[in-house]
This record gives sequence, structure tokens and C-alpha cells, in this order.
Amino acid sequence: MIGAAKGWPGWMAVAEPAAMVQFVLIAASFGALTWAFVTSDFSLAVVVSNSHSLKPLIYKISGTWGNHEGSMLLWVLIVALFGAMAAWFGGQLPATLRARVLAVQASIGVAFLAFILLTSNPFSRMEVPPFDGQDLNPLLQDPGLAFHPPFLYLGYVGLSMAFSFAVAALIEGRVDAAWGRWVRPWTLAAWIFLTIGIGLGSWWAYYELGWGGFWFWDPVENASFMPWLLAGALLHSAIVVEKREALKSWTILLAILAFGFSLIGTFIVRSGLLTSVHAFANDPERGIFILGIMAFFMGGALVLFTIRAGAMEAKGVFSLASRESALVVNNLLLAVACFVVFVGTMWPLLAELFFDRKLSVGPPFFDKAFTPFMVLLGLALPIGSAMPWKRANMRRAIYPLRYAFLVAVAIGGLVWSMQTGRSLIGPVGMFLGAWILMGVVIDLAQRTGRGPNRLRRLFRLPGADWGKAVAHAGLGITFIGVAGIYAWTVDDIRVAQINVPFEVFDYDMTLRSVTKSNGPNYVATTAVIDVSQGGAFLATLSPEKRFYPVAQMPTTEAAIHQTAKRDLYVVIGDEQEGGGWAVRTYIKAMTTWIWIGTGLMALGGIFSLFDRRFRVAVGTRKTPVKGVPAE
Repeated sequence: MIGAAKGWPGWMAVAEPAAMVQFVLIAASFGALTWAFVTSDFSLAVVVSNSHSLKPLIYKISGTWGNHEGSMLLWVLIVALFGAMAAWFGGQLPATLRARVLAVQASIGVAFLAFILLTSNPFSRMEVPPFDGQDLNPLLQDPGLAFHPPFLYLGYVGLSMAFSFAVAALIEGRVDAAWGRWVRPWTLAAWIFLTIGIGLGSWWAYYELGWGGFWFWDPVENASFMPWLLAGALLHSAIVVEKREALKSWTILLAILAFGFSLIGTFIVRSGLLTSVHAFANDPERGIFILGIMAFFMGGALVLFTIRAGAMEAKGVFSLASRESALVVNNLLLAVACFVVFVGTMWPLLAELFFDRKLSVGPPFFDKAFTPFMVLLGLALPIGSAMPWKRANMRRAIYPLRYAFLVAVAIGGLVWSMQTGRSLIGPVGMFLGAWILMGVVIDLAQRTGRGPNRLRRLFRLPGADWGKAVAHAGLGITFIGVAGIYAWTVDDIRVAQINVPFEVFDYDMTLRSVTKSNGPNYVATTAVIDVSQGGAFLATLSPEKRFYPVAQMPTTEAAIHQTAKRDLYVVIGDEQEGGGWAVRTYIKAMTTWIWIGTGLMALGGIFSLFDRRFRVAVGTRKTPVKGVPAE
């Protein structure tokens, strides 16, 4: 940072090897902790508290980050990884900007390394190692959740690079089209990882917790969702900076806030403000330390933003009817939606802290307050994609979408006519999903023009165009899946007798047997349930209840028969005093579409990330002209 301020190349050159060495050393430390979990080294307190010798290998490995101390080491490892990648792939950046970016990124690493060393040392040793450990929380012993935290952290911490670019640009006093092009790949990578992490967590909650839902608006779920919304807004506003050198101040502010909300999520999980399976720590002193880190980085960045905001003048101009304006609308809707989630998440905590009142803000509030913004976003998305840059003729831009709108209305009307006395979210969600999907098709068709070579031109479109199309299609499919699961879920709970058939909706079900067995580190109660439909055998489902003796905790393992149309979701309960077993059955319409849509959104991001324009920019260094020194 000093070298960049003074113009000393030698001092600035320290940043790149330092970033690489920092990553290598922290990776070695994380590898040592992982090895301690794999070999059940119970001389480490964190291994004793979160592992057991009988645990399967995959959960021994995931136990490394399934606790507060190990997860914080993973956090700083990813900070160092992104810093090292900026050093490896940042050759096209001006020397002063690169030095400042790496310096800001390194300062984040220093702050969290201090947090680990002073409050959360993962290598604290036991004076007398016990014979065995206390096991990992059984709810975390699942393949989906084993990989959920690393992806989530790659997204959370990946936003630190956007933050570092924003602060470095503020210090330098320069935000231009090149800056917008440089910051987009890092933001896109973080958004992709966040999408995958949120999707894995939602999928785990659906099949593991036995309640049949995919999202509960839990404070920790919201803590990952808010940065995702802001990262999506940042991606779109950075496009305007790159194309028109407009929205500079707004884009810088989004970069600061996106990482700021990641820090807020860390604070919520580790401050002791809530008790949850997601919560890693219950120590207010650690929370105060993280609050100090937030105050330093967010406060400092916002003060710097206030000082420099006047210097970030927009150069490009665009009319009210243009793609730039549509992207502004996109940004406003995502930002306000994030604010709604933030208020609903934090208000109960603030009310208890300052007014000593216990309040509950649950799914009804979020469903009613958040949904309208997503409806508006879905309506605006195809129209914005059809608009040209800088100036558009609204009538000419919207005209090709007329058939898409009619098809979407017809689908929504068909759903409306088929359902009676049910939620409005079904037809509205189907309309929005169809509208977005048809808009994607028409957008691709317009980009290929007319003539015999349309198919060839379609497959030769840039990766960013395909990425936009696939990601938007994924959002439309997700809308359809969410509409289905909210509008047409059937729920049945009863006491089922062995070999006595019972009917749920149009399915005939028979509980054939319930047996007990021993797993690697648990005792399982497994039911066998035959399912038929219309007299034809459909499937045999085997839901389980597991009990983990070491942790003294039960878990539910739902049995799910999936099709594109619906999920048949069965949970076995306790044996009843009068005989029989409690069986809960859900019929969840179109749930699979949620996971398909989430996967397509992430895939679209990957297509955009590997766009040739990004690869060329990242892979080239500025070649000095003969006789002219390089930057």
C-alpha cells in the first residue's frame, strides 16, 4: 500500500509473492487440521468436540469445517486463495491498482488471522487426550451438508475480492470501464459459489430435516441469501460501468455492501445471538471481535466512499428507455428485496436487545413482503433483455415479446382454471416462469438473425450471452418450482398399521415392516412402505429414523420418490402405544424444478465466467512498446 502511494515498484512487487506464500502456509495449516480429523487425533480439543473414531471418513473430513475454529481457518484459507489468484491472474491490472487490491485483501486476512489466534485457535491441545471424541452434530453428517459450507464460504469470502477492488479504486480515485471489466469475473465467481452453496443447503434442509420444506427464512439462511441478492445486483451494475461508465458510485457501494452482508452473516452465526444447527459459536466476546472487524472495514470503506463519491462522475449517458435503465430497475428491486430480508432478520434481535421484547418474524412476513419484488423482477426481466443499449424504442423492443406474453398468460390461465380454491401463487408463478423462459427463447432467436445459418450462429454466440440465457432460464424454472411447492402441497399424517393399506391423495400405501439395524455410528429404525397408483405398483420407500448414541441425538431420513411432476415424500415417526407407527406423507408438486433451476443459474454463471473476453483479459499482460516502460 505504501509502495503504491509513493510509486515505489520494489515495494509494490512484494504483494504478489507475499500473497502466494500466505496461501501456501495457511493451506499447510488447514491440511494439518484435516489430517488430525482423518486420523482421529484426540490431542486436539476441536477434534475431541467434533469427531469420533467410528465416524465415516467423509464426515471426518467435513468435521474439519463443521465447527467454529475449523470453519474460521477455512475462511482465512479462502481469503488467501482469492488473494493468490489475484496475484496469479492480475497481470493485466495497473501496477498500483494490483498492489492496492492485494493489500486490502491481505488486511482482511490479517484481521481474521488475529481473530483465530486470539479467540479461536483450532490447534488448542488437551492436557489429557480422551479415548474417543464427542462426535459431530448428527444433522451435519450428510453428503449435502458436507460440501455446503465450502461452497458457501467460497461465495461469502469471494465477495471480499469485489470489496478489495472497490476500496482500491476509491483510494486510487479512478473507476472506469476497465475497472468494471476487472471486477466482474471475481463477483461472478463468488455469485456462482453462493448459488451452489445455497442450493445445497436448501436441498439438505428439504430431505434431511423431515419437514418437507426447502426454505424457512431462518436468520442464517437469510444471512447467505442477502449477499447473493446484492452480488446479483453488483454483477448487473458492473455491466453498465463497463459499457457506459455510468452507475460508478452505485456499483462501488454495492461491492462494499455485498461483502458487508457477508460479514453480517459471520457475526450472526458466531456471536451467540441465536441458537441454531447453523450456529458455530455461542460466545459474545467473539461476536464483539467480529463486530470490531465489521466496523473497521465497513466503516472505513464507507468513509472513503463518502470522500471520493464526488469524483466518480458518470461519463456515459442513456435514455430512460434503454437496457441501462432496465439494469437500474433490476438493481433497485434486488437491493430493496435484500433490505426487506435484512429488516425481517434483524428486527427480532434488535427488539430483544434494545426493548427487551421477544418478537417472531417468520415465513408469513417474508412471503408477503419479499414476493412482490420478485414478481416485479420476473415481469421486467424479459423486457430489459430485449432492450438495446443507450436508447430504445419501447414499442419496437416489446413487440417481439407479444407472443411470449400471450403464451405465458395462457399457461397461467390454464393453471387458474384447473385449480379451485387454491393459492394465487400457482397461476402467478407459472405465468412468470413461462414469461421468463419464452423471453429467453425470443432473445436468443433475435441474436441469431434470419437465414439458413441461424443454428450455426446460435452456437457461436459468446459465452456471456449463453450464460445470461441459461441463468435467466434457471430463474424462470425456479419460479415454477417454488409456485408448485407453495400452491399444491398435500400433507397427511396418520397412524399406519402393518400390512393395512391407506390412501393419500391418489396413492395407495401399505406399511409392510419396521426393523432396527446398526449403522457405523448410529442405530436406525427403517420402515418399508409399498406405494401404488391406480392399481399399479409404483415404488417401495424406506424412510428411517436414526439415533446417534454418542451425541444422544435423533435424525430423520425421509424417503422420496421423485418425478418431474411431483415428489412423494414419506417420513416414519414413533411407534404408538395402541399399535402402529406414525407416518407423515407429503406430495410436493414440481419440487425438482427448484434444484434444476438453481443448477442452471450456477451453470449460466459458469458459461459467463469462461467467456472468451474474460479469458483474454485475465490471461494477458500489457506488453510494453519498444522504448516505453511498462506500468
